[in-house]
Parts: sequence; structure tokens; C-alpha cells
Amino acid sequence: MTWTAILNSSAGARPLDATAVEEAADRAGLAVDVHRTATLDGMQSLVAASLAAGQRRFLAIGGDGTVHHLVASLLDEHAAIGVRDGRITVGIVPTGSGSDLARTFAIPASPVEAFRRLVDPEMYPLDVGSITVDGAASWFVNVANVGVAAGSVALARRLPRSMGRGKYVMAFWAHLASASVTDIEVTVDHHHFSGRAINVVVANGQFFGGGMSIAPRASMRDGLFDVQVFACRRRDAFTLMPRVLRGSHLTHPAVRRYVGSSVAIRTTTPLPAEADGEMLGAGVVDIAMHRGAIDLAV
Repeated sequence: MTWTAILNSSAGARPLDATAVEEAADRAGLAVDVHRTATLDGMQSLVAASLAAGQRRFLAIGGDGTVHHLVASLLDEHAAIGVRDGRITVGIVPTGSGSDLARTFAIPASPVEAFRRLVDPEMYPLDVGSITVDGAASWFVNVANVGVAAGSVALARRLPRSMGRGKYVMAFWAHLASASVTDIEVTVDHHHFSGRAINVVVANGQFFGGGMSIAPRASMRDGLFDVQVFACRRRDAFTLMPRVLRGSHLTHPAVRRYVGSSVAIRTTTPLPAEADGEMLGAGVVDIAMHRGAIDLAV
């Protein structure tokens, strides 16, 4: 069966064009129908037309943002038209500067090798989160942040793509001085945290920020988020950040970890929120888990 491939030709420091994608897929022996979309509206229209025509296999060729928008478009349209005949399958060919979801599943960085794995893939029922920020709803696949990490993502998006993964770490340190440490209330199922904190991580996947091992214990098929409240001061970041990079921060006394399928975050001062590298505004945050919402081909 032919895959409908959504190409973000601007993803990464060395993006692919449609011809390069088709050549790589041909070398791997995978049939693809490549569509380059420049806007979210264009992707949504393509997804709607493809689903209506019976297509159920889609490829995201780009970074985490491409995966984010493709999955969101698929789930929104799936709900709107009530698809019944077959589950939706998504594959990933990572070309973005982050590509953290692909890292969780060890998807090859080589387009040919990534395509080759999709010739006879294993299907992985993938959990997906829904997130509402100040009344506006969206979806996310990998990781959501409220606080300093979200502000860092906003800054990283303005840095040159040529900086690659290093832009995420640089953006964090640049943003840290102006980040708010405020009173936060976090409810994760029946668990509750109340106190001052600098960031809340809600992880479905294991990596974010270009390879930071934020949630080494997370599973994307257990129906649970890995939630971490960083109840620390700004200066604590100097000891915490190196541990986040290698995934050893969970034993730090300032990191409160919870697992659950629903998360509510309330702050005295509105904090920025992001999911999968996409900025979502600031305000009241509610997050819910949707277990096995799609199949990921790996």
C-alpha cells in the first residue's frame, strides 16, 4: 500500500526536497506519494481528502513539529468524519533539528534506512495526549512543558536552524534569567503538588530539546504520563541541567515525579505552555491521555 507522505522541506539544518524523498523511498523499496505543505491549513486539507479517499497510512517527513501537526490533523479529522474502517498508521522519517520522538524509537536518521524499516514495520499502539491551554485545545505526542522550558522553546524557535540541537540548550540558559518562579498547583490523578516551581514537564515520550533524557522511565503505550514538577530556584538549574541531559535528574530532591492519565496545572502567574515544540499560549492547563489513539510504524 502506498503511503501518503507529508514533507516539511524546511525542517532541520539540511532539509530534503520532494525529489530527494522520492529517490530515498525508491532505494528502500517503499511506495510513497509525496506532498509538500507550506501551511497547517494545507496539511489539514490534505489529511481530510486522503482519509475520505480511504487512505490510512501517513508519513511525517520532518521534525517533531511535523509529527505533531500531522497527528493532530489526523485525530481532528478522524473525530469529525467518524472513520470506522481501519486504524490510522503514522510513520516517521526524521529530518528535524530535534526529532525527539524518533529518538525514543531509535528510528534511523538516514532517510533510506528509515524508509527501509517501513517496508515491513512493526505496529506500536501509540498513546496521544490532549491539552487545553486557556480554553484552546490541541494534541501532543511527545512532551508538553509549562514554565521555563516552554519559554526556552519559544526562544529556540527564533534561533538559526544551522545551530542544530545546540540551540535548545543555548535558549534555556538565555531564557533562564527572566523565567518566573511562581506558586503552582499540579494535580495528577489523585496526586497533588502545591508550592513554588519553575517548570512542569508532562512526558509521553522519553526525550525532548534535541536529545535531553527528560523521562527515561516513560512508556508511550501504558496510558500514563510521566509528570515532573521542578520545585527549584533558578540557580538550581546549574546542577539540574547536566543531570537532565543524561537522565539522572529524577533522584534530585527538587524534582517531584508523578504518573497518571490526567493533569491539571494552575499558577498564580500565567506561564507559557508548549507541546511538541509548538507554543500554546499561557493560562489554565488541562491534559488528558488517549491510550492507543493511533498506530506508529517502527
